[in-house]
Amino acid sequence: MRRHTSFRAGGEAEYFFIPKTEEELITLIRRFSERGERFHILGNGTNLLVSDKGLRDPVLSLRGGLSELRFLGEDPDCPGSFLLFAEAGCLLSRLSDLAESLSLSGMEALRGIPGTVGGAVVMNAGAYGTEIRDILSRASLLDAAGEPVTLSAAELELSYRHSIVAERGYTVLSALFRLSKGDPEKIRARSEEFRRKRSEKQPLNLPSAGSTFQRPEGDFAGRLIEEAGLRGFRIGGAQVSEKHCGFIVNTGNATAAEIHALILEVIRRVKESSGVLLKPEVKMWGSF
Repeated sequence: MRRHTSFRAGGEAEYFFIPKTEEELITLIRRFSERGERFHILGNGTNLLVSDKGLRDPVLSLRGGLSELRFLGEDPDCPGSFLLFAEAGCLLSRLSDLAESLSLSGMEALRGIPGTVGGAVVMNAGAYGTEIRDILSRASLLDAAGEPVTLSAAELELSYRHSIVAERGYTVLSALFRLSKGDPEKIRARSEEFRRKRSEKQPLNLPSAGSTFQRPEGDFAGRLIEEAGLRGFRIGGAQVSEKHCGFIVNTGNATAAEIHALILEVIRRVKESSGVLLKPEVKMWGSF
């Protein structure tokens, strides 16, 4: 799994499937449901830490197959707005590129997020004041039994890094996004500004899972971590980034166990220093 996660750590998946169509995905999920088997849905692996011990439960990778992307034209229910359709395995960067090429505004701040559309919907991904819920019209999903469900953005109950998808055992198939026409030069300028900010402030040169911790109410995880004296602190090959304390990075050959141990130590030290209990934003699969 180290080849399928941005942390570049983790053991082997015993069963790894790459469904090429929605029909194949539905068949697999229904088969697992009938057998009462658990399974994992993998997007781009950019918000994920997999145990060094690997995974016994099957992994279904959507990025390799379900990646269709289409411009659907003007929204008949909302004149002046335009619709983009994307399957769950489509990279969010591809969706952002298409929006920019069509002079559609609303995704500029999300362009640098490295995940898939499915993952972005599941966690209501966001950056620089923009979240998926700001542009999402509706999503097509499968329930735990493999039956189709369509939910509006409101019905998904999107909030900070949360939706009802995981807690109800849903799987995202595709999503429909509603954007508005904008000035091409202003869109490009905004996109470039957000790219510059990311490059200046984030440790993009080292493997990580992006922001490791959720933002505590009224504060920033990076500030609290730095205040606790943890800038550059490391366990084995895992390190609190010297460039941005909200990131834990793999400096070379960090194990998942080292990354996990560092996450727990950061939580402990920040609680001791400030009284704030940080919550990991990174999802963890397997045994730690």
